[in-house]
Amino acid sequence: MIRFLADENFNNQIVRGILRQNPNIDIVRLQDVGLSGVDDPTVLSWAAQEGRIVLTNDVATMVSFAYDRIQAGLPMPGLFEISRRVPVGLAIEEILLIFECSFEGEWEGKVIFLPLR
Repeated sequence: MIRFLADENFNNQIVRGILRQNPNIDIVRLQDVGLSGVDDPTVLSWAAQEGRIVLTNDVATMVSFAYDRIQAGLPMPGLFEISRRVPVGLAIEEILLIFECSFEGEWEGKVIFLPLR
């Protein structure tokens, strides 16, 4: 089963919408696991240890740190970057689609920009 980690500044409206439509999705927020204020490499390391795909709006730094992990051969269960310009409803639909149609490990070592279309 795919598991997600919403980083600290990820749009909480998206998280609430995902859980409202499918309460069985395993998604945690960074601040709920006691990691508020940590740097991006620490977020990615924790997500890798927990086998969680990171959901982020932070294209400025998170994406480059994810690529650094991939190049270093470190585990990286996946990163989905969702632009703040993407409508909330579309972001929810995309994440639900990914959850429902993906298999575990499919996104390992990948950085994906949403929406997919």
